[in-house]
Amino acid sequence: MTADAPKEHPGLDEPGRVLMSSGALSSDWAPVYAAVPRSAVLPDLMWPFDMAIGRSVAVCRADEPARWREFADSDVPIVTQWDDGEHTGTAPGRVPTSSASMPSVVFRMLQALDLRPGHRVLEIGTATTWNALLMAHRAGPGRVTTMEVDRAVATAAMATVERLGTPLQVVHGDGFRGYPEGAPYDRVIATCGLRSLPFAWVQQCRPGGIVVAPWGTHYSHDDAVARLTVAPDGRSASGRFTGPVEFMKLRAQRAPAVVHTDYVRGSVTEGDETSTEITEAEFVGGRFTPQRFALGLRVPDCLQAEAEKRDGGRPVWLYGTTDRSWACAWFREGATTRVWQWGPRRLWDEAEAAYRWWEDKSRPGHERFGLTVTAEGQSAWLDDPADSWPV
Repeated sequence: MTADAPKEHPGLDEPGRVLMSSGALSSDWAPVYAAVPRSAVLPDLMWPFDMAIGRSVAVCRADEPARWREFADSDVPIVTQWDDGEHTGTAPGRVPTSSASMPSVVFRMLQALDLRPGHRVLEIGTATTWNALLMAHRAGPGRVTTMEVDRAVATAAMATVERLGTPLQVVHGDGFRGYPEGAPYDRVIATCGLRSLPFAWVQQCRPGGIVVAPWGTHYSHDDAVARLTVAPDGRSASGRFTGPVEFMKLRAQRAPAVVHTDYVRGSVTEGDETSTEITEAEFVGGRFTPQRFALGLRVPDCLQAEAEKRDGGRPVWLYGTTDRSWACAWFREGATTRVWQWGPRRLWDEAEAAYRWWEDKSRPGHERFGLTVTAEGQSAWLDDPADSWPV
């Protein structure tokens, strides 16, 4: 679905006009944006991502009302909970576990959802309720059900909905199982990153309905938005990715903990040494570049980790998630990259083969890849769903 050409909307503020000019906010969603401001659902204490310094900062409305409002209206993600609610104080916690997404991401996903008045919607991941409120404004009273796994976040969301008087249903529960009580739905949308898209969502969505969800592999934190259409017989859902994003992961599907010393007991020289001509820039890429996403699709049960740069080089590690296989590529500018690997899997060989495959396919971006979900599992594909492989 393509965005409408930018038009003038008198009710839009400056951030809204910027979103429209970028194509993130389409003309048909502009009135909804104007009617449901993100600031109406944000907590007094929040941790927006400050683009100028590259990290989350604490902002309290009572202490800094103008700065709070500036961040609330900005196109930045805002953390609203740390460490599954165990965090206290104003300093940022260890791991962000609930947030308000960037408005540009929110509205691009809503465009992909193709939500129409009268549609019944199931949302997985309520958080601040902003996304649910936007959809309720569009779909109509009583048409949106939103699920939240965290009890405290769900309780706060229920209070927000009651305060604003919007007729939508907030359910405290594990969204992985969906919510069959409200099925069938015309649309299902997730606001958390997935590593396995539950078939329950397909079953609870009508034939021809649409499922939109951030999806990726444990290879990296990177996700891409999957837009799947449920088949006429309801036995599968399939579609392409629309572009890269990064979301907090569904709690049941967070990456497995990797303890380096469980893999490498001594020196990397205990592994078999080889070398590669691939450079660090080629293999790792930058933020939201497609090669890591592609490698994750082709190298199963593997996690990549980049160490800090030291001694003029950077080690990039690969860890098997089903055994103790590991690999380390020591990238040094202007020098041949040394590689060590150990274990029943030759992880570097797999990763290099996947990178060469990506190159041979003309370095495809996220939009050329797709995902198919059935009761038996999920599979990825490039260009053609008939030519797929399990992921």
